[in-house]
Amino acid sequence: MPKMKRKGAGKLAVRNAAKTLLANIRFASVDKPIRTLTVTSSTPNEGKSTVALNLAKAIATSGATVLLVECDMRRRSQAEMIGVHSLGGVYSVLSGQMTVDEAVVEVSQNLYFLDSEPNIPNPADIIASHRFSKLVSTLESKYRYVIFDTPPVGTFVDAAEVGRLTDGVIFVVRENFTKRNEVLAAFDQLRKAEVNIIGSVMNCCEVEANEYYYAYYNESGKKVRTSDGDGVYNSHNYESAVAPVPVKRRSSASNSHKNAQAAKQLTGSRFTRN
Repeated sequence: MPKMKRKGAGKLAVRNAAKTLLANIRFASVDKPIRTLTVTSSTPNEGKSTVALNLAKAIATSGATVLLVECDMRRRSQAEMIGVHSLGGVYSVLSGQMTVDEAVVEVSQNLYFLDSEPNIPNPADIIASHRFSKLVSTLESKYRYVIFDTPPVGTFVDAAEVGRLTDGVIFVVRENFTKRNEVLAAFDQLRKAEVNIIGSVMNCCEVEANEYYYAYYNESGKKVRTSDGDGVYNSHNYESAVAPVPVKRRSSASNSHKNAQAAKQLTGSRFTRN
């Protein structure tokens, strides 16, 4: 996602970036539709929650229903960003105090939100429970898409646990912020959990409003085309504001190899620090 100097242009650029991310998710689901998504990062403050929210808004705008679930139980932020506060959340549903329909809040047309209560004891145990697994299946049956905003991989195991229950994982990397070894360690943890990493998002890229574009990559990581944000593709050698790294759904061994390739591509770029 880009970081723009002009606010008006920035909002439009972010919306377009989220739409591009959604398109790439659909491109990555040729064999099997991707409906449940885990959004994470390697460290805190990389903007994963913002990416998750903007993606949810893009899905809702496209006409599909989407539920955004707050799974970063130790550092909740979605409710404040969205501007809504529910009477209950994930824990209330799992404990039987509320039904899903009672806990979910309608934010806008097609966009719904399930919060997480503050000060929940042992969040990792809750996410690893059979009840949470059943909740994921229930939510998938009610909404076209479900997005889980999880803690950073390098901080807690929650993202890997949720990732195993969802169709794909989106990995957020903040430009000139994340260290190379942190990205590699996070990818290694996700690889061991055998999750399906469908793409990576470079966040907070410094791009001038009139230079905003998208870059698409083929599976080998080579740039194949770019766009200046209005749907007109060109071949100028710009740097990318959004750079998804697609990983097709294959066997576990193949996924591990592709995930390692994606990590190598990220850590070899200007977006990470040593």
